[in-house]
Amino acid sequence: MDIRQESLKKHYEWKGKIEVISRAPINDKMDLSLAYTPGVAEPCLEINKDISKSYDLTRRSNLVAVITDGTAILGLGDIGPEAGMPVMEGKCALFKAFADVDAFPLCIKSKDVDEIVRTIYLLSGSFGGINLEDISAPRCFEIERKLKEICDIPIFHDDQHGTAIVVAAALINALKLVKKEIGNVKVVINGAGSAGIAIGKHLLNMGVKHLTFVDRHGIICEGDKNNNPAQEEVSKVTNLEHMKGTLADAMRGADVFIGVSAPGIVSEEMVKSMAPDSIMFPMANPTPEIMPDLAKKAGARVVGTGRSDFPNQINNVLAFPGIFRGALDCRATCINEEMKVATSFALASLIPDDEITEENIIAPALDKRVAEVVAKAVIETAHKTGVARI
Repeated sequence: MDIRQESLKKHYEWKGKIEVISRAPINDKMDLSLAYTPGVAEPCLEINKDISKSYDLTRRSNLVAVITDGTAILGLGDIGPEAGMPVMEGKCALFKAFADVDAFPLCIKSKDVDEIVRTIYLLSGSFGGINLEDISAPRCFEIERKLKEICDIPIFHDDQHGTAIVVAAALINALKLVKKEIGNVKVVINGAGSAGIAIGKHLLNMGVKHLTFVDRHGIICEGDKNNNPAQEEVSKVTNLEHMKGTLADAMRGADVFIGVSAPGIVSEEMVKSMAPDSIMFPMANPTPEIMPDLAKKAGARVVGTGRSDFPNQINNVLAFPGIFRGALDCRATCINEEMKVATSFALASLIPDDEITEENIIAPALDKRVAEVVAKAVIETAHKTGVARI
């Protein structure tokens, strides 16, 4: 039985991957009076006087909503909110397993940006943070932006920022290995959707200066008629040489390739055309843009993918549990750019310089140290940047 069939079998058995467990005993009349009426009126009145007490008197301080509209579920596309529920439940299970964060899945039956934003805002008082998940681009950018403007809790689209943070951490260590500086390398990102654009923005914040985006229409240039608003925005600070052409043209002489696009679209010839000691992160799932063995054969020095059966897995689970753990623990009002940069460096630090090899540039997904190290970096940076409330 392959992994998909085994997973389907387990889902029939589990009938859901999460459940609600009461923290308050209900065994007698006194328990009932304390947990519910009449005793529960007192914490209600306290919160009414001071809404911040909702963090102390309810589970809000440890509760994250994992929210989708079902339009970009894994690699399956727009399959609907109900069909996205297994993924959201899985995300919630990871939150609990890796960072002891209680997370609840919410699947919204709407594709209207303003309706989704309004729905999430109206629910936001029940949660300490919002994790947006599997929402198609470019709508995901607008939804996140609008929510950040009106909510006073962290809003984090993991498909964008979680991926970007882990890619950057892997790149930090890969560059140490090949002895190249982040400000000097030429980076090509194939795929200019939510993940690709977020990776690009984050790498620019990390110090990358030479960055080129490519999508199915070719190299992205400022003013291209095919650009959506998010692509047009990044085009103003990327492709500074104003190159035009195909992915093959963009990769010629590049030091780093990052793929968040489609399977099998990078050839060995493209890899051979790159600079010596090239770094390849082909992350299309389940089949990468080029298989690691072929990339290595063609001359790539370091290769990382999104798959667990190859070395250097670039996995979002290294980021989001610890990020929310830290944000919740200091009651951050947001997750800002400085926190994301600090998280990348914290993740990279888990591999000591003398242990970095071609097949060891990023901590494994099940490394129990990760969430604590990431949370600490988030808390410290939240205080430095003035977004921590405690």
